[in-house]
Amino acid sequence: MNIYDVSKKAGVSIATVSRVLNGNSNVSDKTRSKVLSAIKELDYTPNIFARGLGLNTMKTIGIMCTDSSDTYLANAVYYAEQTLRSFGYDALLCCTGNDYDNKRKYLSLLLSKRVDGIILVGSQFVSSDPAIDNTYIIEAASEMPIILVNGYLDGENIYCVMCDDRSAVYSSTAKLIESGVKKPVYFYTSTSTSGMNKLQGFRDALSDAGMTPDKKQLHLCTKNISKAKDYLTALYNEAFYFDAVLASDDSLAVGAVKFAYEHSVKVPDELQIIGYNNSVLANCTEPELSSIDSKVEQLSTTAVSLLMQVLSGNSVPKLNTVTADLIKRKTTKF
Repeated sequence: MNIYDVSKKAGVSIATVSRVLNGNSNVSDKTRSKVLSAIKELDYTPNIFARGLGLNTMKTIGIMCTDSSDTYLANAVYYAEQTLRSFGYDALLCCTGNDYDNKRKYLSLLLSKRVDGIILVGSQFVSSDPAIDNTYIIEAASEMPIILVNGYLDGENIYCVMCDDRSAVYSSTAKLIESGVKKPVYFYTSTSTSGMNKLQGFRDALSDAGMTPDKKQLHLCTKNISKAKDYLTALYNEAFYFDAVLASDDSLAVGAVKFAYEHSVKVPDELQIIGYNNSVLANCTEPELSSIDSKVEQLSTTAVSLLMQVLSGNSVPKLNTVTADLIKRKTTKF
């Protein structure tokens, strides 16, 4: 059963059937009724690609993330998809992993699917490393709008929604120092724009307090609870003093809580700990984890709203910033 059968049954042209399917107002009520009756009688399901040809839109948005099992990314995708649905759009999700070639391949795949726009969720799609080529995103943006959620890339038809990560980490680090912390350790997970902004916030807070971090106070590692715990254990075993841990992801902060428990270090009296993203993990530790709320829901819904404005022909800012909040629980004493 196809659109030709509907056309024949209703006694109208294929173009008229297409206009009815696409909600075009330039169809009389009588004709619209004939077409809808034919559709119902034939039990015809419109092909979304055929409908898209008529409106030059597929009413579909491509979403890319590197890892759908990651709590932060999974939440971001969920909120983006829900918001798209409220605007009448479907979503095609691609989980790329961190391999550069896979990211390029999946972006090309979404372009070939004739989606109306693409949302890149998470900071891992754009690197601040000059050795990594981001031009594949810029080239894709010449065909359709690209929205980056917590990533930044300067380019035509590219729009960015970012958490003010630097200020969030700076403020939290400053509060730790004000509470008496002398030697905090900072865990970070990437060299993306977001990752570097967080690291800069930590460095700036120490610098403004007249502190210079030892290289052991700055540790780049994957989002892995055990690796964070093991690193702190190694510092502890070599008698390297530290009295706070601030992590760029809650999972690493959980590793710090586990370290403290295993070595009978009192939290927060002897060790203060702050995570990032205010995920469900923050409520799963004992004591419960203080964490920076990076406003994942606001980031995602704002990204979709911006995309809808772009698709409507409106002018929107290239960079849009969301302010984070520190949610204080039981692992901090300030």
